[in-house]
Amino acid sequence: MLKNKYGIDYVYANELEIDDNGKLTGRYVGEIVDGRRKAELLSLLAQVENVNIAQTIAVGDGANDLPMLRAAGLGIAFRAKPKVKETAQQSMSTIGLDDVLYVLGSKASFMAE
Repeated sequence: MLKNKYGIDYVYANELEIDDNGKLTGRYVGEIVDGRRKAELLSLLAQVENVNIAQTIAVGDGANDLPMLRAAGLGIAFRAKPKVKETAQQSMSTIGLDDVLYVLGSKASFMAE
């Protein structure tokens, strides 16, 4: 599982409903992870990990990411829609997502081995 391979501690995503035949129903299961929820989760995770919200980094590409990008200490628009690029503190469009780590000073990489 990628979560274990890369040491990811938390994963939050919208879960689509699948019927007994293995087909998508067009509905979702549980709470929708929308813009409001993304900002809440960022704040919650900062508290759980005892990190000041000003020391958090959020990366997003769409309008539903704006509340999270605003809440983070550093909001990065990644290959984002124009409105997101205008709003975020930083914007990256020509490199891979793992290069965000490099720009932040990490030598880690999530490239496939």
